Amino acid sequence: MAALPEEPAEAVTVKPDPDGGAPPPPPPQSPANSASVPPLSSTAAAPLTDGEAVAGTTDSKPPVVPNVQPAAPQMPTDRQTLLAVLQFLRRSNLRESEEILRREARLLSDEVAADLSPSASGGQGTHGGEGQEPSLGVAVPGPGEVLLSSVTFGQAGAAVAPAAVTAPPAVPSGPPGKVGVLMEDQPDVSAVLSAYNQQGDPALYEDYYSGLKHFIECALDCHRAELSQLFYPLFVHMYLELVYNGHENEAKSFFEKFHGDQECYYQDDLRVLSSLTKKEHMRGNETMLDFRTSKFVLRISRDSYQLLKRHLQEKQNNQIWNIVQEHLYIDIFDGMPRSKQQIDAMVGSLAGEAKREANKAKVFFGLLKEPEIELPLDDEDEEGENEEGKPKKKKPKKDSMGSKSKKQDPNAPPQNRIPLPELKDSDKLDKIMNMKEATKRVRLGPDCLPSICFYTFLNAYQGLTAVDFTDDSSMIVGGFADSTVRVWSVTPKKLRSVKSAADLSLIDKESDDVLERIMDEKTASELKILYGHSGPVYGTSFSPDRNYLLSSSEDGTIRLWSLLTFSCLVGYKGHNYPVWDTQFSPYGYYFVSGGHDRVARLWATDHYQPLRIFAGHLADVTCTRFHPNSNYIATGSADRTVRLWDVLNGNCVRIFTGHKGPVHSLAFSPNGRFLASGATDGRVLLWDIGHGLMVGELKGHTDTVSALRFSRDGEILASGSVDNTVKLWDAVKAFEDLETDDFTTATGHINLPESSQDLLLGTYMTKSTPVIHLHFTRRNLLLSAGAYSSQ
Repeated sequence: MAALPEEPAEAVTVKPDPDGGAPPPPPPQSPANSASVPPLSSTAAAPLTDGEAVAGTTDSKPPVVPNVQPAAPQMPTDRQTLLAVLQFLRRSNLRESEEILRREARLLSDEVAADLSPSASGGQGTHGGEGQEPSLGVAVPGPGEVLLSSVTFGQAGAAVAPAAVTAPPAVPSGPPGKVGVLMEDQPDVSAVLSAYNQQGDPALYEDYYSGLKHFIECALDCHRAELSQLFYPLFVHMYLELVYNGHENEAKSFFEKFHGDQECYYQDDLRVLSSLTKKEHMRGNETMLDFRTSKFVLRISRDSYQLLKRHLQEKQNNQIWNIVQEHLYIDIFDGMPRSKQQIDAMVGSLAGEAKREANKAKVFFGLLKEPEIELPLDDEDEEGENEEGKPKKKKPKKDSMGSKSKKQDPNAPPQNRIPLPELKDSDKLDKIMNMKEATKRVRLGPDCLPSICFYTFLNAYQGLTAVDFTDDSSMIVGGFADSTVRVWSVTPKKLRSVKSAADLSLIDKESDDVLERIMDEKTASELKILYGHSGPVYGTSFSPDRNYLLSSSEDGTIRLWSLLTFSCLVGYKGHNYPVWDTQFSPYGYYFVSGGHDRVARLWATDHYQPLRIFAGHLADVTCTRFHPNSNYIATGSADRTVRLWDVLNGNCVRIFTGHKGPVHSLAFSPNGRFLASGATDGRVLLWDIGHGLMVGELKGHTDTVSALRFSRDGEILASGSVDNTVKLWDAVKAFEDLETDDFTTATGHINLPESSQDLLLGTYMTKSTPVIHLHFTRRNLLLSAGAYSSQ
């Protein structure tokens, strides 16, 4: 079968990007595939001159721009020559040479973008896409610096008025004031540090910050909660500015005075920040680059924003205004300001909230149509002999199951959107077994909770780091810190290897029991140990057909093992650092991995290079999950966000923020509509994938939520934690009567209940065993696993 087209390695830009990463270019597609994804319209952005209106905004004037008459640009000849060379390099697409030259000349990319106005005037807006307007680039005169504002007046469905697009062909590019289009939302990493050159009097930084703090604390309650979001990003950038410019004592004093005012969930970031006390520390520091290369996103109502702008202009507080414009992305919405509870539910990630347009792309969250499989009659007869009088009852159940899968889900992707492997005969037999098991499945609910079977790994001195069960619950695998992978049979049937080639040649291949004959009884055992990794094994995953096993390790590789020969078939090398998680697609063939290099990769078992690279997270990708229809992949990260990626084109289609710690577990609901995520903050958050909204928060765990799983019918959500408990939640109640109207979707005014105790159905404690993995059998028995801890 055909896999997704491979991407050339050099076409991949792995660069942190708050807008959804830098996925590889879309693959060459068949007409059927390409037709299924409508192209997103993007709005070209023309320079806005002073006084031109932006549609849908009440305040059409940019902040304090002097009325500059078009005059001949007056630049030193050397500077003109330099800019001409840079312009030529940019047109020739020689980005590296341009960056090196700009670094030598100590020019900011924003300066070049503004100065090269002929090329800028025809450029596209930074924020293309539906329902969003181009960024308004406003330059305020400063000491030789060009300050570009990127405040987005984002209003659902708004566009630029036709009058506003007809801008003059040439924009004055000389001092003292310039108006241009902001060409890049994300500054080049090479220019990261030089952006902190602009500075005010270091002794006044504390006064500036105290003044703003006093103003916000004295504001009306409705505005205070929203404006308080400014404290953290401003604190970080003002501290880094002081450190970069060599004012170490002032920076230390500033940090000590104000770091206690920040929200508790930023404590880990502040600890890293406090270690940056000299300019030299900042070079090559990942945290430092995160704050600079990704604009911190704040979502603020228009009234609160106008209040802030008026205050900063009255106080002539240019230092803070510069930081707001340079380093923050303020997403303005019309309507009521959000309450403290509503804001607290959504903030906490490394780069603030997600921009609203990041969650507007269409997602096909429905399930694919199941292939029609006829149930053999002889199986029915056998069942009839074993269980007298029951086949009559079973037949209607099976018919109803068949009819359910025959209906096409309106939200499902086209069947051929991505190439999926064809069903083998063994897969069809397995599906028949699955359907039979489903008829005996226990219907769970608040009045009928599942039985829980806990597998405790005793004397696991090797350090248990990963667990997985096969779909039919016949095998369990453990990944260990001593670099071994151990597979157990949890049924009376022992694990056997295939016979040697010489013995296989003697077997009659036409016999009915050929699959039994090829197995070597001499090798039968309950446990098989797989050696090959050179570091702790952090992720394991069985293939749906139970023929293969994946393991990912600290050694940077993912290994594919055969469960017929219990040997390693392939070592996939793409990650340069530890690989924290890996998972097979529900249809087999494809698998995903995520690691310390901040990217997730999509692989096919018969390709030794990744098919897609999903780049965009600002920290380690800690967990990965396939959507039930295999068209999407969810990734959880140490940057405290969850992202949903489209397998077809590599785009990031959802960014979910709200966790206050690294995300360690993910689970899709069986119908594909919802996603649950668990993190070190002990909270489980529930997301509506179609609308891109948080719809629930489950509080109860006191430590990292390390495992999540929905029951087979989706009525119960089970969560396992390092606090040695398994909790069961009422998923049906959590997802009913959701507020997903247009206003909620547009502004993010989510209303979560104060307590989630009414959703908690039960808490089950182990003696001293942290829960690592959860799995529902086909009959809805809950299996749990973990290693006994003597502490």
